[in-house]
Amino acid sequence: MKTNGIIYKNKIIKDFNEGKKLLEDLKNNITIFGSARTKDENKYAILTQKLAKRLAKKDINIITGGGSGIMKAANKGAFKAKKAESIGLNIVLPKEQYPNAYTTKSLTFNYFFSRKYMLVKYSKACVVFPGGFGTLDELFEVITLAQTKKLNGFKIFLVGYDYWKYLIKFFEESLSKNNMIDKEDLNIITLTDDIKLVEKEIHKLIK
Repeated sequence: MKTNGIIYKNKIIKDFNEGKKLLEDLKNNITIFGSARTKDENKYAILTQKLAKRLAKKDINIITGGGSGIMKAANKGAFKAKKAESIGLNIVLPKEQYPNAYTTKSLTFNYFFSRKYMLVKYSKACVVFPGGFGTLDELFEVITLAQTKKLNGFKIFLVGYDYWKYLIKFFEESLSKNNMIDKEDLNIITLTDDIKLVEKEIHKLIK
């Protein structure tokens, strides 16, 4: 039992140390979250690749979970720009997750919690495209960190109005109206389909 505990601790330390080594010297980073199941021809995958490429052309590094779907689209856009780093922070799963071929820097993590921390630790903002439970897990953790000022000035963009509008309505009609959150907490999130607006707002954060 003690040996297992030591192995577990060492894997955690390895995740954080290697993540820090990979990312700490990089500036102007943006994280993109989204489904691993999205096909290349999906409209959100196309939007993701376009946004990542536009940002990377302005020397903004793109960080993703390093897998398929939206993550692959983001890394591909950044990779094609050839002006910034395309970073993939992967994790081995029984299905869905495998490293995509469009990263310039990559790392495979042992644990979700260390990976999630590193996905946003060195970023100025995150852009969240449609996704499932994993994407929601990442989104809610980032919202909590921003709300509690653990990520000061961090901005969250939800791209996909029709996809996310019911979640925002839940925030407004249930959480806010029942005083579970402050009304101002909703300002942490920008819901839009306009990637030019997202790009413009990110440029403001980077300056």
